Amino acid sequence: MKKSNLSGLGVAMVTPFTEDKAIDWDALKKLTHFLIDGGVDYLVVQGTTGESPTISQEEKQKILDTVITENAGRLPIVFGIGGNATANVVNALKTFKLDGVDAILSASPYYNKPTQEGIYAHYKHLAENTNLPIILYNVPGRTASNIAATTTLRLANDFDNIIAIKEASGDMEQIMHIINERPDNFLVISGDDAITWPIIAAGGDGVISVVGNGFPTEFKAVVEAGLNGDMPAANLAHYKLFPIISLLFAEGNPGGIKEVLAHRKIMGTAMRLPLVNVSDGLKEALILSTNKILR
Repeated sequence: MKKSNLSGLGVAMVTPFTEDKAIDWDALKKLTHFLIDGGVDYLVVQGTTGESPTISQEEKQKILDTVITENAGRLPIVFGIGGNATANVVNALKTFKLDGVDAILSASPYYNKPTQEGIYAHYKHLAENTNLPIILYNVPGRTASNIAATTTLRLANDFDNIIAIKEASGDMEQIMHIINERPDNFLVISGDDAITWPIIAAGGDGVISVVGNGFPTEFKAVVEAGLNGDMPAANLAHYKLFPIISLLFAEGNPGGIKEVLAHRKIMGTAMRLPLVNVSDGLKEALILSTNKILR
């Protein structure tokens, strides 16, 4: 099962809300088509960029169903199912209607900080309870624990349906260790927009992106040139977007990218508490940077 069509540019889709915090279904449909038309390679539904902790299971199912319908089979779809209680994650794997889903993205357990053996046992249990491919997600900045390279490689070798890792540790030495020793067809996917091009240059396979929500065509140019080995083109495309990436995360995610999408008339900026909109100063900087990229 290790063979996969999930290289290239995946986008961790935001969830649009109306001003009264209901899900904006029309905007979700518009975003889906914007990304497909922008040339992305696959869609990631209900990752943390989609504000998944604030969304009910029923809403998540309807969001997934909506994206699947609008996608109409054109692109692969990855669905986020994670948590820090392994039994609950397995229950979600069994209760969500996952027809039309190509793989699951599952973040390492957060807050309870399991040992490496606990992380291995968690993913082992997931792999044994689904036939779907699983993408590991290492994001220590959110989970407060790191999936060590040795644990990633152990999982990659032991389970045929663990097909990839989304690596957002920012530790290039760790990422290169995985790339160097991974089994055939195991994907190493950047989880950090700012270092996607360096990860691809080191042998990585693409990105699951935040900035790609607002600039799908522009970020596809980075990824495509990188995977094709065209360093001058990849550098040019990378540095075109590089200044806005730090702005997007300056006051948390997804507040920044929602401002970009609002400026591009795709959706509004509303978020559910505890997330709040970015400051006026950051909004102005994001608009200026967006205009510079698009001119």
